[in-house]
Amino acid sequence: MSTTRHLVNRQRRLAAQRPPAPRPTDPEQRRRPTLRRKAEPVRRVRSVPPWPLLLTALTVLLAAFSVLAYVQGGQKDSAGSNTALADTARTSEVKGVVDEAVQGIFSYDHTDPARTEAAAARRLTGAAVAQYRTLMGPVREQGPRQKLVLTTTVTDSGVEVLDGDRARVLVFADQSSTRTGKDGGTTIAAAMFAVDAVRQGGTWRIAALDTFQRAPGTPTDQGKE
Repeated sequence: MSTTRHLVNRQRRLAAQRPPAPRPTDPEQRRRPTLRRKAEPVRRVRSVPPWPLLLTALTVLLAAFSVLAYVQGGQKDSAGSNTALADTARTSEVKGVVDEAVQGIFSYDHTDPARTEAAAARRLTGAAVAQYRTLMGPVREQGPRQKLVLTTTVTDSGVEVLDGDRARVLVFADQSSTRTGKDGGTTIAAAMFAVDAVRQGGTWRIAALDTFQRAPGTPTDQGKE
């Protein structure tokens, strides 16, 4: 028994005297950094400013407000005798005649200029005759040399004032001008103008043209292809 106790005490003394396990002394091991995964850079999506769309929408809105103000001004000046809204049959009649007349007098083919002249003689009266000659002068002058073909298509129109045998019509049109000669090309433009019409001999004729300082028959460089 004493021998067994002696052995146990001896093992305890040896365990107390045993040195601790050495810590790693390798300097390279101490300085070795912990590997970390490099963060991927954040990709930024460049947003394209919608300026072209905004400018286009703004242009359309400004044009619409200008036309609305113009039409409302004319309606206030003649509200007492304006039957454009009440007399729908007559309003439709004058609208159809003016649309057809505008397309005829402002279309031109260098191979058949007499057709345009005949339309102008049949559709125009009063001050509109001289106004039309001034507006279409450049077309007549340049047409044969440039082999010009001008096509006018009414896209929309509205009767602003209808007073007995007189009417005022606001016209929107697209114009395509093609030059088949040297340095030829195609020009596409939009036009807006007002027409004063009078009823003579049972038919409506154009008595005045208001182009808002732009000639609807004058070739431009816009939309050249």
